[in-house]
Amino acid sequence: MASENVIAMPSAAAAPRQVTGVCDEHGQFPQTVNVIFGREFKTACPECQRLAKAEEQERIKVQARQELAHKLGSALIPKRFAGKTLAGYTATSPGQKEALRICGKYADKFLEIAPTGRCLLLLGKPGTGKTHLGAAIATEVMRKTDATAVYRTIGTVLQEIRATYSKTSERTESQILSSLIGPSLLVLDEIGVSKENPSDFELTTLFSIINGRYEQMRPTVVISNLDAAMLPAAMGERCFDRLREGGAIAVPFEWESQRGKESF
Repeated sequence: MASENVIAMPSAAAAPRQVTGVCDEHGQFPQTVNVIFGREFKTACPECQRLAKAEEQERIKVQARQELAHKLGSALIPKRFAGKTLAGYTATSPGQKEALRICGKYADKFLEIAPTGRCLLLLGKPGTGKTHLGAAIATEVMRKTDATAVYRTIGTVLQEIRATYSKTSERTESQILSSLIGPSLLVLDEIGVSKENPSDFELTTLFSIINGRYEQMRPTVVISNLDAAMLPAAMGERCFDRLREGGAIAVPFEWESQRGKESF
């Protein structure tokens, strides 16, 4: 086999040179010059780079704050509960501490819980902090993840749907239901607040919401002054079955109302 002539090719890049660069803003600085295929590439002023990086980081922070503000505004959490946090919940009794622990874990593990659609039921006496914790979970989830959340009372939902029956309404019933089924988390409050038996309209609406989220495997936090035994009659057996089938976590709030007992 004839030997082949090997031709050595010149290097495409010369060794980098260290020179003194001059920045119009910051004066002289150590500069590296690289020559590749006959073209010079010079490093930029390190102080300009530092400032540009800091400016970009601040832009990202501002954008994140704006996005969070938009999420919080879209969540429709009432002003009274908008600032409520898990850390701000006063837990002194064993039952309160357990409720706070479960709600905190639900918020912390939400990204693991979300794909399963597992729901949380905050049930029991009025004035025990159920809405506080429900709103705090929604806020915590939105602050720490990309998930969206919406808070609504069933009474408000029913009013909004009835309003769509007017010829002047700009929204449809389907749009309202979609706004409740679509978010990553729904906090649905005041289930069974009426002492009367729920109407067919209320039961049908509740089922549309709960079943819609069940089919999409999206978790819901249900809040009610009723206990677990009374909940099926208030929301309908079909709704309750959907919650139970998804492995809902029921948290009892059995202590006395704390309203009006806060110290000044």
